[in-house]
Amino acid sequence: MNKIINGTPDKSGMIWGYRWTILFVIWLLYLINYFDRISVLVFLPYIQNDLNLTPVEVGWLGSIFFFGYAVAQLSSGFLSDKIGPKKTMSIAIWVFTVVTFLTGFVRNFWQFIILRMGLALGEGHHYVPAVRTIANWFPKHEKGRANAYFTTTWAIGPAIIPILVTWLSAEVFGGSWRPVFFVLAIPGIVGIFFLNKFMADSPRLTRQNGKMTQEEYDLITSSVGEESDLHGKTYSTKIFTSDIQYYLFTITFFILLMIYWGMTTWISTFLVKQHGMDIKTMGFFAAIPYIVAGFAMWMGGLMADKVFHGRMKVVTITGFLGCIPALYFIGRIPRGETGLLLLCLGLGGFFVNFPWGVMQAFPSMRYPKEVVGRAMGITNGIGQFGSFLSPLIAGYLVKTLPDSSYDFGNVFLFWSASALFAAVAAFFLNETPIDHTRFENRS
Repeated sequence: MNKIINGTPDKSGMIWGYRWTILFVIWLLYLINYFDRISVLVFLPYIQNDLNLTPVEVGWLGSIFFFGYAVAQLSSGFLSDKIGPKKTMSIAIWVFTVVTFLTGFVRNFWQFIILRMGLALGEGHHYVPAVRTIANWFPKHEKGRANAYFTTTWAIGPAIIPILVTWLSAEVFGGSWRPVFFVLAIPGIVGIFFLNKFMADSPRLTRQNGKMTQEEYDLITSSVGEESDLHGKTYSTKIFTSDIQYYLFTITFFILLMIYWGMTTWISTFLVKQHGMDIKTMGFFAAIPYIVAGFAMWMGGLMADKVFHGRMKVVTITGFLGCIPALYFIGRIPRGETGLLLLCLGLGGFFVNFPWGVMQAFPSMRYPKEVVGRAMGITNGIGQFGSFLSPLIAGYLVKTLPDSSYDFGNVFLFWSASALFAAVAAFFLNETPIDHTRFENRS
């Protein structure tokens, strides 16, 4: 049944409403983003062999990306609010596409470090403008689903990329990983075309250009509000920096990123070095947590919107509590127990990814959209230091055995304990919209 807005039936909830086109575009662009960053991680055990790297050096290669990524979040939030999400994403895509192409030429550890930093600075300017776009385009009652749909890139990408790139390497390029990165520049060019043709920062400008209906525009602005330049209203950054809930959210987000990217960085090496898998088998098993993750993200967003009526807290706590046993047992499965490994990887992928969409939606649920870019930029910047620390800590925790295989038991124990801490922090979260009137600035 259609809603009635100003006496007119609202048909904007249909799948072809322009806000869904916008969501599909940023989803596609972020999937391309993931092709570039995940492919490096998939080939890490083989890059390690070719460049003669130690486990600690591999940890640094995994971690240094997130250091640059964290630094980039501060400027990405500022740019998203000042020049708009579209221009910010355009800069990001051009940079990470060029760096990905150059990765195929890397010859030593320090060249790789420089390229990893370059990739980080490019991709680090992509996430926040995407979140700001969702805040601009989706009414409150759709934010959980919209964010959950967007975050499926974090499941679909790692699910299909290991299988695809290992197939390309094994079947097309004779086992070499270098040519794969030359091929990966092509999706970046395609993404730039889609961005220029379909992306728009503002529902108001899109409506003026005749690309969306008045009914859809009314639906969006009835919840999101019109652009601040129409009424001269802005908000002080203190609206979130003075809010204790913002810091609880940042802690939980920090740990979520730490677990997700720590596991994603090391999963291929874990499967090759601890379980002795060949490149094609590793590609399949490395995809399992993320095949399950797509369903987990969708379910988390749906439950937040439909069952818990916008309360992300329950979904978040459930995800972290489920991580505790799942992650612990992954690191202790004996070599050869592939069925049990498959089950635990699936459970780990489900619980790690269950809270993603609702966690991402928190700033747009609690604060006015005019500060979402800044709020999410700072949180994601801090959170990426968790992504930086986790692969590095894992590099020191992994044990090298006499037969040159690895033991990751302590690594997964570390991630399991971190999930317990995050569950406690999430228990005190409150998603209720803050009273914003005392933070308003009017020109």
